[in-house]
Amino acid sequence: MKHIILYLIFFSAYQSVSAQTKQDSLAIKQAALDYIESQHQPNPVQMERALHPRMVKRTFWNDKATGKDYVRETSTESMVLLAESYNKKGDKFPAVPKKEVKFLDISEKTASLKLIADEWIDYMHLVKLNGAWKIINVLWQYNDIKQH
Repeated sequence: MKHIILYLIFFSAYQSVSAQTKQDSLAIKQAALDYIESQHQPNPVQMERALHPRMVKRTFWNDKATGKDYVRETSTESMVLLAESYNKKGDKFPAVPKKEVKFLDISEKTASLKLIADEWIDYMHLVKLNGAWKIINVLWQYNDIKQH
């Protein structure tokens, strides 16, 4: 009986992180990779492909003058501009950048994942609209929070 319960727990956990189809899993991962790779090799079109037009990216920041934390927000438009200019000189990332995608949860139309990329951790929510997976929310932080 104990083995059956463990199997059911494992199967339930597996179900919660598996997409409706293998194609969904691939498309979700590709959106996350487009997001980070468009910054490695400046490519605003690739960034735009990954993001929903109303995406909001947030992080916490510390105001050095007051010592208070606050939330900063970035839009799709800003991220597309960032992808065009951030690594123009090719000096912002290591020769072989880290880009690890961890699926946290996937449903028919929504997904949650964690992207670990060099200095950053990005938690992402994606939505499937009209057959395409798009990043709609990002909450990120530096690995070393003192950088905030």
